[in-house]
Amino acid sequence: MTLRMNAATTILPVDDAARARSFYTEKLGLPHRGKTEDGSELLGADGGPLLQLMPVSDGRHSYHTALSFEVADIEATVRDMEARGVVFQDYDLPNLKTENHICTTGSEKCAWFMDTEHNILCVHQNLGGKLEYEV
Repeated sequence: MTLRMNAATTILPVDDAARARSFYTEKLGLPHRGKTEDGSELLGADGGPLLQLMPVSDGRHSYHTALSFEVADIEATVRDMEARGVVFQDYDLPNLKTENHICTTGSEKCAWFMDTEHNILCVHQNLGGKLEYEV
């Protein structure tokens, strides 16, 4: 059996699905695909992976990056997102330091932000390094 990643759905917990839908459609520009019977909001381009915003009552969210979007030009993306009201996180840790909201590693540049539901999200730009995976 082979899994198709273009058919994968990322599910994020949200306290308020309507508020989260507004953030993802207005701030990030993701197309709204509809609503499920359980109140989840579906986002994403036709034929591509989906993002499901699933209402939860316990308010639990992850303490790590839940979703990262690959972009071609991270500096331009950060500027555009800030103009839309997205607030980026800054870090000054021994192994993670941001400058102008962006952390540069050997193989990529990353910038982190939170959605309205406190999920940690990221935009990243691959700097041309080859990614290898073992299964």
